[in-house]
Amino acid sequence: MRVSTQQLHQRAIAVILDQQAGLSKTQQQVATGERILNPADDPAGAARILQLEREIAVTRQHQANAEAAYHRQAVEEQVLASVGDLLQRVGELAVQGNNDSYSPEDRRAIAQELGQRLDELLGLANTRDANGEYLFSGFQGNTRPFGHDGNGQYRYSGDQGQRFLRVGPNTQVAVGDSGAEIFQFIRAGNGVFTTQALPTNSGTGVISTGTEVGAFIADSYALVFFQAQPQDPLTYEVRDSANDLVASGDYVEGGTIAFNGAEISVSGSPAQGDGFTIDPSAHQDMFTTLHQLMRAFEEGGDDPVSRAQLHNQVNRSLSELDNASQNLLEVRARVGSRLNTVESQRDANEAFLLTARTTLSQVRDLDYAEAVSRLNLQLTGLQAAQQSYA
Repeated sequence: MRVSTQQLHQRAIAVILDQQAGLSKTQQQVATGERILNPADDPAGAARILQLEREIAVTRQHQANAEAAYHRQAVEEQVLASVGDLLQRVGELAVQGNNDSYSPEDRRAIAQELGQRLDELLGLANTRDANGEYLFSGFQGNTRPFGHDGNGQYRYSGDQGQRFLRVGPNTQVAVGDSGAEIFQFIRAGNGVFTTQALPTNSGTGVISTGTEVGAFIADSYALVFFQAQPQDPLTYEVRDSANDLVASGDYVEGGTIAFNGAEISVSGSPAQGDGFTIDPSAHQDMFTTLHQLMRAFEEGGDDPVSRAQLHNQVNRSLSELDNASQNLLEVRARVGSRLNTVESQRDANEAFLLTARTTLSQVRDLDYAEAVSRLNLQLTGLQAAQQSYA
């Protein structure tokens, strides 16, 4: 068989071009540090790289969400801690001002500090996060949650929504609580029922906040004292909303008055016709509790009847402050639990990222020692081919 000179030239040039292509590929591998430059180099490896890169990108987003969730909840925890300290201080002022040795001027000084604490509480309830959004507005992050009309009426302009962020493949956490749940949904009185003196009382009777015994039968009750003549014993009657008698007896100072699952006591000296109401607890926000306490110290007189009215209001306010503090502790416990969840998930995300990056490196990264040896061999082969062709 005869082989033409043209065929010999084409064959030699093809060999040189193949060696140049191989050398170019190796040089590109060395330059990029990657073994697989296109899917044809290793189809299975290329598919594995795409999968790992996607998982790493998703995990990075989960980690970014976890960081955002952690910082937002850390801010919320700090605010709630400040609110707890504020409520504690208000309770101390209430106990301090409830002392009969204090003059009306002393109580007005306490009322002044209570007003400052009320403004501070409103400021804490309207705290913004690092993004400038209000913490306690629910889904209405750009809406100021709490405001007042200057006459003791406080309103909530947010909603009860709760935002969630996904921080792991199967984990999402809430990143806040609505202001209504923290500052508004607090039971008045002792949490089951409220006791309150009538503003027309002329005696010095002071009613306790009471306790539930068994199951309180929810209704509105009226406790009224009777004494027709000074020499007559002081008696009481408790009637429900239908005016049916549910309890009665002779008044004993500090003695227990029990009816329909409630136990209360009255101290002091109620006068003829003095009365108290016992109603099922409704929700009362923290702001109203502080405002009522402040007004009680502002308006309290120094006569026995005025002091009794003050004691009635302070006793009720102290119970409501306890309810507010308990509600706050429950919210803080949930925030702490969520912080622990986020911390655990952040650690899990970091561990997964480390494993995924290691696996990705094993699949994608170049073995430099082998590649450099191959590069030298290919370069020598190319030079030999070129010299032979010449």
